[in-house]
Amino acid sequence: MYRQFSFQRAWSLASFELIRLFFTRRGALALAAFVTVWGFILYYPVSSAAAMVSSESFKGMATSLFGSFGLSELLTWRAPELAIYWLVAVCFFPLFTLYAASDQTCADRSRGTLRFISLRASRTEILLGRFFGQALILFLLMLVTLLAVLAMAVYRDSGVLLDSSLKGLALLKELVIAVLPFIALMSFFNSFIRSARLAIVACLLFYGFMLIFVGIIESWFAPFSVLNYLLPGIQLRGVINQQGADMGLYLIPLGQTLGYLLAGDVIMRRSRL
Repeated sequence: MYRQFSFQRAWSLASFELIRLFFTRRGALALAAFVTVWGFILYYPVSSAAAMVSSESFKGMATSLFGSFGLSELLTWRAPELAIYWLVAVCFFPLFTLYAASDQTCADRSRGTLRFISLRASRTEILLGRFFGQALILFLLMLVTLLAVLAMAVYRDSGVLLDSSLKGLALLKELVIAVLPFIALMSFFNSFIRSARLAIVACLLFYGFMLIFVGIIESWFAPFSVLNYLLPGIQLRGVINQQGADMGLYLIPLGQTLGYLLAGDVIMRRSRL
């Protein structure tokens, strides 16, 4: 048993996630589905909606409808493609993450290969290695989609290159922070569940139970509403309008990520592989 944490072993496990994505059947199917969905998104909502956002009549209608939610700020962006991309991506990627990160250790646990891996790496290294591997995969997928949108924006108007690039980097940072707690939540469920499908079902049940439980209990005692912060994505309403950074909106997902990783590490250390 390794007692000293090794970043090299954790990185080896993280890099193996990339191999599983590009050189396995399940990974190829996931990539094909991802490319298909984003091809549709880029061809229809982004390209078509960008033309609508550029029109003054649409801006006036959107401002009157969504101004109270703060979304009218997105209409002032020089690259309307990025505005539409942000609205789609901030909803799509957290949901996609639950599927993409659902099998971090489940398959290895059910096949018995997790025991073999645990002979060469500590359980903490396995947990964090798989977590960082999934985070790296999501980062690369976000980067590819963002570069595609930037190319569309620059093709329409080359004058927005610098502004769009800076805005794109800011959006990439927001998206990465947004999906981290979702990956960590699936890491937590993977610490004791042997099936990726069951991990997804457990995640859905967790969300449903927490929403109902907190909704009932906070009607009796309002301070219990703080339990909502156990749910990844609770801060997305605050970041979607992009009207300035609030440090609390970053601390919430980072705290959730740390909490679920610590809980998963404790369970994985004590569970049978």
